Amino acid sequence: MTTKPSWRTSSHTKQDNCVEVADIGPSKVMVRDTKNRDGGTLAFPSVSWVNFVEFSKTFSV
Repeated sequence: MTTKPSWRTSSHTKQDNCVEVADIGPSKVMVRDTKNRDGGTLAFPSVSWVNFVEFSKTFSV
């Protein structure tokens, strides 16, 4: 049985010009372009995604 992704966008998204993220089980995160949802997805280990999010917070304005 395949788990269907539950896509979400950031609460900071003001328009439809962001990425969407979905957790697939405890070990994988998928990312796709909001404007091109059928254009493919990227998959990352959950720990890598958490590290990326924490790192990106250092650049928020």
